[in-house]
Amino acid sequence: MAKVAKSKVEHLVSSQLSPDGKLLDLDDKEIGPEELKQLAELEELSSLEQLYLSHNFLAGEAIEVLAGSSVFGNLRSLYLNHNNLGDAEAELIAQSPVIKNLNCLMFEANNIGPKGAIALAESANFETLEILFMDANPIGAEGAEAFAKSTRLPNLRALHLDSTGLKDEGAICLAEAEQLANLTKLYLCSNNIGDKGAIALSNSPFLTNLTALSVWRNDIRDAGGQAIAKSKTFAKLERLYMSLNLIDRPVRKNIRKSDLAGRLKTLVMD
Repeated sequence: MAKVAKSKVEHLVSSQLSPDGKLLDLDDKEIGPEELKQLAELEELSSLEQLYLSHNFLAGEAIEVLAGSSVFGNLRSLYLNHNNLGDAEAELIAQSPVIKNLNCLMFEANNIGPKGAIALAESANFETLEILFMDANPIGAEGAEAFAKSTRLPNLRALHLDSTGLKDEGAICLAEAEQLANLTKLYLCSNNIGDKGAIALSNSPFLTNLTALSVWRNDIRDAGGQAIAKSKTFAKLERLYMSLNLIDRPVRKNIRKSDLAGRLKTLVMD
């Protein structure tokens, strides 16, 4: 491995570390294994709570370094979007003590499949996690089922699963998940969810605490749209995003006149 000049890492820390030492923004800074290794040895980063590492080159060895770090043990938020991470990297993170105090984990737009999702869902290190971004990872219905059945995420409040290949099967798994009863935000855009999935979500006995639901750009038709509008499950809903589905104009008009729409702060529907 090529030696990286200390001056580069020192410059990044001096320029990107917040004055209170709690936030380090290294998004798109060409961070790799050697840079992370040097960062992981800096005691001045031991108070770090937010670490941004999106748009870098972190697959493989770099994630091993991150996962094995003792310096980053106080992290509350970890951003790993757009790093071409796969199942192996998800498993490393799931087993790492680095995530034991996390409130927010962002894995958006990587290459994590069902195996990686299962590893994350079964991790014993996520007791404090409140927000999980898995958007644009091919976890499919199997991955959704893993999160739905997990007993390791007691404090999860927001689950982002846009563009993850869920289809109706994945939506039904989420709807039947007693373990997700504390969710307040659920994002399911671009998942080929149709009426079956929409009806299951609308009739869920467990998703009653949702304040935000996004089913934008799916395959929901009139029956699914009507089920959402009439849902008793969504009594606490404040924000509903359902544009770019296949709901006919008269039904959309009725949805806008529904009791649900009257309670909402935000309704986005074409």
